[in-house]
Amino acid sequence: MLLTHNDLDGISCGILAKIAFKEDVEVQYHSVNSLDYAVEKFLQIHSEGNLDRTKLYITDLSVHQENAKRLNEYVKKGGQVILIDHHKSALHLNNYSWASVSVEEPNGGLASATSLFYEYLIKSKALESSKILDEYVELVRQYDTWEWEKNNNSQAKQLNDLLFLQSIEDFEESISNRIHDQERFTFSDFEVKLLEMEENKRDRYIRKKKRETLQVNITDACVGVVYAEAYHSELGNELGKEYSHLDAIVILNMGNRKVSFRTIHEDIDVSEIAATFGGGGHAKAAGCSLTMEAYKQFVEKTFLLKPLRVDATHNELNQKTNCTHYQNNEKDQFFLYHSNTGKWIIEKNHKELEDHFETRDLAERFIKRSYSANLSKDEQLINYLYDSYNRNQME
Repeated sequence: MLLTHNDLDGISCGILAKIAFKEDVEVQYHSVNSLDYAVEKFLQIHSEGNLDRTKLYITDLSVHQENAKRLNEYVKKGGQVILIDHHKSALHLNNYSWASVSVEEPNGGLASATSLFYEYLIKSKALESSKILDEYVELVRQYDTWEWEKNNNSQAKQLNDLLFLQSIEDFEESISNRIHDQERFTFSDFEVKLLEMEENKRDRYIRKKKRETLQVNITDACVGVVYAEAYHSELGNELGKEYSHLDAIVILNMGNRKVSFRTIHEDIDVSEIAATFGGGGHAKAAGCSLTMEAYKQFVEKTFLLKPLRVDATHNELNQKTNCTHYQNNEKDQFFLYHSNTGKWIIEKNHKELEDHFETRDLAERFIKRSYSANLSKDEQLINYLYDSYNRNQME
């Protein structure tokens, strides 16, 4: 039996298991929350005195502490369990002989559950490697670790899109047939057209969500909060780029009461943020349930806030150079300029702030994090400079 996650990485583990074990394996796809219930049910059926030859595989998911202890007792009594995961928040399970959690592959690259499970199946002689399997597993790994963007590998992203355009069963069948019939992994002409339409739909959705993002401070982090039910990875990445002053993006899916955390910054670990709300995951992508504490922080705290405004994009004068104008939803105005002292100075509503900055980026970061301001249009810069001139004439 295989219990695995219901995303591309987890489902691909299911596909590999069915190729390797054929009709001898039962595959169940689970969310993070439903896994532990499934494990408890398995242990009830395969309890002491009722041990059989059923081998339990768990991939791309980790069990909670109590179930880890129960599984360990089950193994001590002769049960067979293999857990393979790649999430940083599951590393503690390596204390058990039946668990193997690796964030990185032996070559130093980031691991996915599919790549780790594939390696395990080959080493255990349950599966033979092939060119198309190698390609498919690598596409899954690159998408799940987000390396596809760095490598400009759109095929990896499209593979995930293809999954969400159909049912899990149809996706399984399509991929399995492809692996069986083809030497190289490719999309059909129909799929290519379908994926183009999906990409256009996603781009429209993300543009809309950019204008619905809220900014709030959670403990020591300044995060963006947005309500969304789709495209979480792509949305988190694009919002992180648009609002780069934010430490992380928090995506709320109210329909299934889930919270996703994403970051583009190397010095931020969102799995640590998720852990404070009972969740976990990777350094750049994590999640948790919408607990009451999470609800208070991300829903109640942001309910009356106005969304962030996107930086003006077609300016000729108000650009991020020597002097720049910003404005927030409260109509506060900020003027950033480089002084003769070598420092970067900020004026708020024509009054100089005490804080001076070594670099322009640090000064802008301060404006955006402290006041939720955006780069304004050319005419607002002109009006501010004209107003400053009149004020100086009157003094």
